[in-house]
Parts: sequence; structure tokens; C-alpha cells
Amino acid sequence: MASESTAKTDTSITEHLHELVLNSSDVEDFLNELAQVSARNLSEPGDEMLCAITLLRQRKAATVASSSKDAESIGRLEHKYTQTPSMTASAAQETVHAPDLAEDGRWPEYTAAVVAQGVRSVAAVPFRLEGETKAALLLYSRRAHRFEGRILDFAKDFVSQTSLALRLAVRFAHYSETAANLRATLESRTAIDMAVGIIMAQNRCSQQDAFDILRTASSTRNSKLHDVATAVVNSLGQGPVRTHYDG
Repeated sequence: MASESTAKTDTSITEHLHELVLNSSDVEDFLNELAQVSARNLSEPGDEMLCAITLLRQRKAATVASSSKDAESIGRLEHKYTQTPSMTASAAQETVHAPDLAEDGRWPEYTAAVVAQGVRSVAAVPFRLEGETKAALLLYSRRAHRFEGRILDFAKDFVSQTSLALRLAVRFAHYSETAANLRATLESRTAIDMAVGIIMAQNRCSQQDAFDILRTASSTRNSKLHDVATAVVNSLGQGPVRTHYDG
């Protein structure tokens, strides 16, 4: 069970996670580390707690992070079924606790699947995030009534303290993805514009006629417009298209 001495490390945990936000390559990398930190701080000697984190973002595939291989296998069941503890907790923004799954009838299909993997009790604690983004910390134990009293309170406090770090990680991921999408769009636009110019010069035609030629070639070859444009540019032997950025 989490002890008072563990609570004294709250500041160091928060500092560690904020540093991790800055150093993680992506949000999934951060979530996996957060799941491992959760397991280390919420487990007790001889009684390992399995931790998973589910993340749902608009227009993104569900992300499941875990503290171990066993936790990953169990955590993926959270998005296999329509009714699960993480879904319930995220929708209501309230902690969901099943002291003994053998006696809990809220999620029949899900419960049968996790019990088959040896899980007897589960707790789902929602993170406080922004907008439509939803996430929850999942705690699994192979014995019943594992998450009661101080341990459940400590888990809630832990999620409260780490919610800011997760909000930052999600926000940074959004900015990074937006920048990557913009760069890809500009790269694509550059190739198309260059290809149109080449076709205009070769065929002595208008810009619209050149673009129509390019689009027809794309349709005939069943290839993306960008790929056809890139092939036109590369045919001159000047190397791949590069978009230059200042700053």
C-alpha cells in the first residue's frame, strides 16, 4: 500500500514527469513512462499492481500505454468492448471501482475477458484533460478488494498530480502533429507547383492546362497527384523535391 513516505516524493514525481514531457518523442512514449511510474508508486512489495493508461483523441486511434506486457494485454481489452471501466470513468469523469469482478455485472463481456486473464479487481481513475480528449488510469490486481481505502485515495491524488503533465504532453503532440501536417502539405504543394511549371515549359501550355495534364496522369495511373508530380520533377535528374523554410 502507498505509504506516507511515498507521498513525500510527489514533488520529485511531478518534476520528473514535466521533464519527461519535454524529452519524450511522442505522447505514446510519455504515456508508457507514466504507466510505469504509476506502477512503481502504487504497488507494494510482493504485490505488483498492473497499470494501463487509455487515451482517446478526436480523429486519432485509441492509445493504450502499459507498465508491463501483462498490463498491455489487459489494457487493450478496454477498447475491444463498448462497455468498460475506462469508458465509464472517462464519460462520467468519476472514479470507477470494481472490488471483485466475479460479483460485478456492469460490463459482462469485458469482465469475462479480464477475469480469464486472472484479474479480480480493477479501478479506473479519469485524468482531467481539455476538450474532447479523454484518458484514464487503469489499475488491475489479481486479488479481490485490492483497491480500497488509502490505496484508492492515493491513486486519485496521483492522477490529479499528473493530469497537468498529461495535458501538456497531449498539447505538445497536437502542435507537433499540426506542424508535421503543415510541412507535408507544403512539400506536396511544392512538388505539384514545380511539376506544373515543367509541363508548361515542355508543352508550351497554360498553367491550368498543365495542371489538367498532371491530374489526368494521376487518374490514369491510379496514383496520388503528389506522387505523379514528384516523378515529373525527379525525371529531370535534379534530385528529390525540397521545401525550404526560413527561421
